[in-house]
Amino acid sequence: MTTSPIGIFDSGYGGLTILHGIRQLLPQYDYMYLGDNARAPYGSRSFEVVYQFTRQAVLKLFSMGCRLVILGCNTASAKALRTIQQRDVPAIDPSRRVLGIIRPTAEVIGSITTSRHVGLLATEGTVKSRSYELEIQKLFPDIQLSGVACPLWAAIVEANEADSPGADYFVKKRIDQLMRLDPDIDAIILGCTHYPLLMSSIVKHVPSGVRIVPQGEYVANSLSDYLVRHPQIEQTLTQGGSCQYFTTESEEKFKESAQIFLHETVNVHHIDLD
Repeated sequence: MTTSPIGIFDSGYGGLTILHGIRQLLPQYDYMYLGDNARAPYGSRSFEVVYQFTRQAVLKLFSMGCRLVILGCNTASAKALRTIQQRDVPAIDPSRRVLGIIRPTAEVIGSITTSRHVGLLATEGTVKSRSYELEIQKLFPDIQLSGVACPLWAAIVEANEADSPGADYFVKKRIDQLMRLDPDIDAIILGCTHYPLLMSSIVKHVPSGVRIVPQGEYVANSLSDYLVRHPQIEQTLTQGGSCQYFTTESEEKFKESAQIFLHETVNVHHIDLD
């Protein structure tokens, strides 16, 4: 039988935190992770470029047997997901699915905030797209969202500098900026999959009583619920508990960085998208 894994795509390594959360909850399925590390980061790229790159990755995962692909990247979810869902998938194969990671986070935020004032720390592209704001407004019109872009945070994580004094400085700077924008914030969404690796520093600088909302756990719960509600998709997935890794960059570099995110050594294969 041919394998039909769940595909998880990210521009870089951050999606490994999403993959980890999903595999913790749903270890039985087969997975395929694709990082477009050669062209990362996507955060400051235009909508059109992010869409084209993401579309290439989705088509590649489809061609490798994935019938369900998760964009484990906030920028791709913000800038490319809707067009791929509405325009590309119906033309390619209506039985396939592409899901993002912004809506699952938006769905839970209503039960986390009491003040109805929520903060967002994310890349410039995600903040400017207003995707979180739009998703949250649809579900919880009473919630007010304030966002701050953190341009250096992902680079700090990928350089394995998350515990450095420099990282601490930049984390404090952006959290202070966010809390000045709206002192009533009582929940902060980490709207970039790299940011959980800065958690020790984030927790230190967030005012007491403010909840931090990383995405991995919520995306995993949402996926589990989705598969229960869509048995026709779930039945196409194979359950061998395997995970394959692919990168558009150097295999050695991916192995090194994956160690930072997963604390384990992975086998990875080089792949071209264009």
